[in-house]
Amino acid sequence: MRKAAARGAMIVKELRQLRRDRRTVALLLVMPLLFLTVFGYAASFDVAEIRTLVAGPQASALSERLPEPLVVTEVDAAADRADVEDALRRGEATVGLLTGGGAGPLALVDGSDLFAARAVVAGLPPQVTAEVLYNPDLATAPIMVPGLVGLILVFVGTIATSLGVVRERQAGTLETLAVMPLRPRDVFIGKVLPYFGIAALDTAVIVAAGSWLFDVPFRGDSVAFALGAAAFLFVTLGIGVLVSGVSQTSGQAIQLALMTMLPQLLLSGLIFPVSSMAAAVQPIAYVLPLTWFIALSRGIMLRGATLADVALPLLMLAAMGAAVFAVAVLRFRRDLLPRRAGSAATVTIADAAS
Repeated sequence: MRKAAARGAMIVKELRQLRRDRRTVALLLVMPLLFLTVFGYAASFDVAEIRTLVAGPQASALSERLPEPLVVTEVDAAADRADVEDALRRGEATVGLLTGGGAGPLALVDGSDLFAARAVVAGLPPQVTAEVLYNPDLATAPIMVPGLVGLILVFVGTIATSLGVVRERQAGTLETLAVMPLRPRDVFIGKVLPYFGIAALDTAVIVAAGSWLFDVPFRGDSVAFALGAAAFLFVTLGIGVLVSGVSQTSGQAIQLALMTMLPQLLLSGLIFPVSSMAAAVQPIAYVLPLTWFIALSRGIMLRGATLADVALPLLMLAAMGAAVFAVAVLRFRRDLLPRRAGSAATVTIADAAS
């Protein structure tokens, strides 16, 4: 009887602790639902639609008899091979069907869109010749490495930054920062700049290692890539500071950081193509910053995209970075000002007592 009573008391005690730790309870309830939703609606390698450009003298006739999943987005009878390749490089289409050649239609396929390219190559009729650009072997490594760069930036920017700020709070040194003759913005920049430098170094190492170990090319504009990586890192650093602002312990920071990372890992197109996700899930994918960084990095590294070609993902990342960074600065300022006011009040009372 005593053992049963002790076990019952232990169970009640554990339930009370769980009730007080609302973040853990939320994680235990939300994560299974998140995985169910993602793998139920987004986990699919089947490509429903493949954007197709039809060019050349017989473009109109060919566009009317294309099988699924080829979806014609543009018909241009005056376009030649150079025009089709430009459209593929800009990401405007995945397949370019070029007519007018003596040996029948030629399908230029964007190999950086791996699953769509494989579906096209496997499903083309014998009279159509396929030529895969940018990833002719349809290998997985050239597709994964540009996305892994973004995933590493998410890890460093979100988890490392949030843990760094939370450690200040746990160690009591956040109060020391509050009484220093610095503005909250200066303190914030001083906290995040080291992580910015580490992430920049990680980016260079991963790109170089990917090129050396897996023969992943870097064909595009390095300046555009650096700008995109910087804008994306501002987003992840801001998210890390926001996570730290609502976390009291390192465990809470890790939990919340993982909850922000998992949707980006699963819905950004890194593993599952965005085009194969359910229509209700696709809008969520385009709100995630990693989705836009993967589009930018794959376009620059594999297709040789220029700054103008990746203007849309770059602008989206810049807008997200500005918004998240501004909110993070305001949150960090709010965390510091009460401590600064409290420290000033303490000094005033001490002066009065003396």
